[in-house]
Amino acid sequence: MHEELGALKKNRTWELVKLPKGKRAVGCKWVFTVKQNPDGHVKRYKARLVAKGYSQTYDIDYDETFAPVVKMSTVRILISLAVNGGWKLHQLDVKNAFLHGDLVEDVYMKIPSGFDTDQTVGKVCRLKKSLYGLKRSLRAWFDRFRRAMLGMGYQQINVDHTIFFRRSEGYITMLAVYVDDMTITRDDEKEIVHLKVRLGKEFEVKDLGLLRYFLGIEIARGAEGVVLSQRKYALDLLKETGMLGCKPVTTPIDQKFKLGVEVGEPVDCDRYQRLVGRLIYLSHTRPDISFAVSVVSRYMHDPRKGHMDAVFQILRYLKSAPGKGLIFRNEHMSIEGYCDSDWASCSDDRRFTSGYCIFAGGNLVSWKSKKHSVVARLTAEAEYRVMALGVTKLLWLKSMLVELKLDQGAKMKLWCDNKSAINIANNPV
Repeated sequence: MHEELGALKKNRTWELVKLPKGKRAVGCKWVFTVKQNPDGHVKRYKARLVAKGYSQTYDIDYDETFAPVVKMSTVRILISLAVNGGWKLHQLDVKNAFLHGDLVEDVYMKIPSGFDTDQTVGKVCRLKKSLYGLKRSLRAWFDRFRRAMLGMGYQQINVDHTIFFRRSEGYITMLAVYVDDMTITRDDEKEIVHLKVRLGKEFEVKDLGLLRYFLGIEIARGAEGVVLSQRKYALDLLKETGMLGCKPVTTPIDQKFKLGVEVGEPVDCDRYQRLVGRLIYLSHTRPDISFAVSVVSRYMHDPRKGHMDAVFQILRYLKSAPGKGLIFRNEHMSIEGYCDSDWASCSDDRRFTSGYCIFAGGNLVSWKSKKHSVVARLTAEAEYRVMALGVTKLLWLKSMLVELKLDQGAKMKLWCDNKSAINIANNPV
């Protein structure tokens, strides 16, 4: 707690003033967490002072709050580019990132619990910098970071505003930021060292070396390439649910499943939503469970026993191979996609489910399993719609490579197994 308060004072986060008439001070609280390594050992104990931002009022205490965070598909694309180019991936962490953002509004906060003194009697903290918990904290921090990167000569790409790049002497440096975690790659090590030094002057940055653990995803390097997995995350999930000693199964969902709105016994809604939410995050490196997770997520508003049984089947499938993930190899730089769809598979409303997967540089970087909001009258219509969905993702990926000036001009391929849909696409007349 003293370490956190020292960082706040060093950053000049607030000043003590008397609360102006007609103003209201938001509260604050201490949040304690235990940071762990990928192997489960305690890394450090952390105390965070968090403002009770839920008591802020729009247009009085805060304004716009949106701030972008990097897409997981973008992170996978950068890893694929780095593997194919033979570049190293580095990781940085900004200490107390939200404390670097400048506040525009007047926000007053009560004195932190446990640190009242004679000097603080009748006074409040007038915040000059953003603080964790405030509505605009993330936006203020990202705006501060964006201005710093642009001042260093970096450009921000349009397809994903969290990617900054710079070209110099034929080399390219790319940086992706997710709140306070950064990933850097470049085909020249000198610029990476130079960038780390400049970022260290702007912010309090911690150099974590080569990329090994990013947002709960483990990155391992070998002779064949780079492997992404969430083994610890999967094992923790199995341990929390008491499924660590369960009998594994070979498929995440029954081939002839008949899951729909049921009138059976209801189950704990909070527990069901929490489990499905964790499975959704696990699917960032497990495309094999994407379809099963998309099915069980349809019933989060009113889960029944049959739905919970389907969730436990996914957990039993994870027990069979908790460390399964994605491998990125040095293959080629072509872009291709595969798409497929069923027809009227949902027993509740006869809507169809489609799926696609996109490969960049021979590596799987994006995938999706989605139930559509319309009813397809024939199979060709369902297949044509998923082709359109796949094409939009391909065009997004192409736009990113064009902006980064890494596109080699090769034609993209989209594979579909429905001749009617292909003929419609070839002859729109």
